[in-house]
Amino acid sequence: MTVAKRNTGLIVLAFFAIYVIWGSTYLLNKIAVTELPAFMLAGMRFVMAGLLIFIISKVLGLPLKITKKQFVNTLKAGFLFLTFGNGVVVWALQFVDSGFAALEVSAQPLVVLLLMRILQGKRIQPMSIVGVLLGIIGIYLLVSQKQIISQEGALLGMVLIFACMLSWAYGSLFVGKADLPPNYFVNTGYQMITGGISMFLISSVIGEQWISPTEWSLPVLWSMLLLIVFGSIVAFTAFNYLLQVVSPEKVATSSYVNPIIAMLLGWYFLNEEITAQSVIAAIVLLTGVYFINTKKKLTLFSRFSSKQVSGD
Repeated sequence: MTVAKRNTGLIVLAFFAIYVIWGSTYLLNKIAVTELPAFMLAGMRFVMAGLLIFIISKVLGLPLKITKKQFVNTLKAGFLFLTFGNGVVVWALQFVDSGFAALEVSAQPLVVLLLMRILQGKRIQPMSIVGVLLGIIGIYLLVSQKQIISQEGALLGMVLIFACMLSWAYGSLFVGKADLPPNYFVNTGYQMITGGISMFLISSVIGEQWISPTEWSLPVLWSMLLLIVFGSIVAFTAFNYLLQVVSPEKVATSSYVNPIIAMLLGWYFLNEEITAQSVIAAIVLLTGVYFINTKKKLTLFSRFSSKQVSGD
């Protein structure tokens, strides 16, 4: 693929995609899972999206041939990111609000950081330590609300979403070193198809009753269409375009916007409650995510570095 050129209009549209479209996928999944089995829903979404990506790749003349090792690695990545990382989140949406799920998932950078420390022994920087502490406080404020915990299956949903975050975090570390197809578009296509097929297998094993699209309600049909075309293809393409034309720090701002969009959409369309404690938890948690993502040094800690001490 050629290096993308900067285009102000495209950049604005791409940011809209990763902010609003990705933020809206929680609402769309919540609507769809009210009628459809979770793994069937997610499997159909990603298989269809993967097939469309392959068709687009063929039109663009992108080679689809990959090595056996690359295929195995895309299979692993597809399972970590999509089969478990996304499929189980969709399943958990049966028990928790879409805004709550999005806010819990926003702690993903915290989980990645801790996993890098545990598995790779990487040192956590002072700014990130502050972020981790704030993130833990934010998560506690979020999940300690009695009106949420008392809902049937809510605690199970929270635990499953955290397990999905672990899967995503491990997947992020895995793909950083794995031999994968060099073209990100083709790579995504393989991950979506293999991950989607795995979801279909899980759906069959656990005995989900598949529902024909002819029996879906209009809101579910629209939700699935939007998830396939916009949530899976458009937003991901926008994400990779932005990585080529703007700094990663600016792209990472989606981590702060997605949960806010999800909470507002859930409140407006599904009458999901936004409690004062959830708002406080969001502020604390997202501030922690900012501290984890930022590359700036914490002045309080830098005063005690060897250079500062020797200069005093």
